[in-house]
Amino acid sequence: MEQSTQNDLAIEAHETTGPSAARTVSREIMRALELQQLVPGQRLVETELAAQFGVGRNAVREAIQWLAAHGVMDTTRYRSAVIRQLDLAETMEVLDVAEAVIGLMARTAVLHYQPEAHQVLIEAALSELEQANDEETPGAFSRGRRHFYRALLEIGGNRELQRLFPALSLHMVYAQYRSAGLRRLGLADYREIATAIQNKDSAIAERAGRKHIGNVRKAIAEQHR
Repeated sequence: MEQSTQNDLAIEAHETTGPSAARTVSREIMRALELQQLVPGQRLVETELAAQFGVGRNAVREAIQWLAAHGVMDTTRYRSAVIRQLDLAETMEVLDVAEAVIGLMARTAVLHYQPEAHQVLIEAALSELEQANDEETPGAFSRGRRHFYRALLEIGGNRELQRLFPALSLHMVYAQYRSAGLRRLGLADYREIATAIQNKDSAIAERAGRKHIGNVRKAIAEQHR
């Protein structure tokens, strides 16, 4: 499957001229967000971005418009664009939808899981998550999580899920709420999901996927208390 998920948002590397310059800016903003070089609530200035990436302001505007359409940026006329920051109610709404979607992703993966074709894929994703959790390199766990979800989508092969999942704002939730506790919780949950898939137990896999988002919801609610 060539479709990217979450922070990839289907942005590909292109030349830094013409329309492709906007894609380059979009990709680099997403990468900076994943690496925690940008954070939700941070304001971005067009002239600074244009100078940083060596592109025209039109390309920067196009990139910002694209990111705004995909829920990454907030734009208000006459003000600089801001990395989108979710309030608690918005966060919980995203998680409500994500709970159903990820549960379905896990169930669908079970229905199409073939050990000879998929075992290496899912174990590689888990290994990346475990290494990222140990090393605590900025952005590494986010990439591992993204690759784990991509593996589920690839195994399941459901084209509608592949289309819908990148549109969720789950990546913005993960960007806004980062902690070692959430990483450890996530790693344990992903292991549980993977084990259920490898055991071809669709009910347990779906329950594990839903439980993971439920755990994230509880952890975020605790932070707000």
